Amino acid sequence: MTATPTTPSAPESPAGGEDLLALDRQVCFALAVASRSVIALYRPHLEPMGITHPQYLVMLALWERSPLSVKQLSGLLQLDPGTLSPLLKRLEAIGYVTRGRDPRDERALAVELTPQGRALREQAVRVPPAIMERLGMSAEELGLLHRSLTRVIAAAAP
Repeated sequence: MTATPTTPSAPESPAGGEDLLALDRQVCFALAVASRSVIALYRPHLEPMGITHPQYLVMLALWERSPLSVKQLSGLLQLDPGTLSPLLKRLEAIGYVTRGRDPRDERALAVELTPQGRALREQAVRVPPAIMERLGMSAEELGLLHRSLTRVIAAAAP
């Protein structure tokens, strides 16, 4: 006797409801795709400046306030120091930042913008409007999205 091949049945869903495991219903999937897609939009704007998206985030933090300790940067960017360190080394190698002992606390490493790093801000100021235009979204729409994502981040925090 030979077995009859079976076809997979449709996933079971709660009585009368949609399949809770459907890929297109997963918040994690939508966030992952949105993140990759939006970050990719930055690449052509950042390449002429010689930086990657993670390096851009470091520069954004430093343009707001420089110098910052590695610990402060790590907290602001929500990156562990082991991930942050190579980013800082590359930014230092291209002349945008310097790293040295913090005069307020010799145990801490301070990161400071160089004049070249400060000047880069003039180019970077064109990036957000270009991204908004490419996305076809207003500042208000992006503000709403940002607030929602900030709530998700806070809710998911340990």
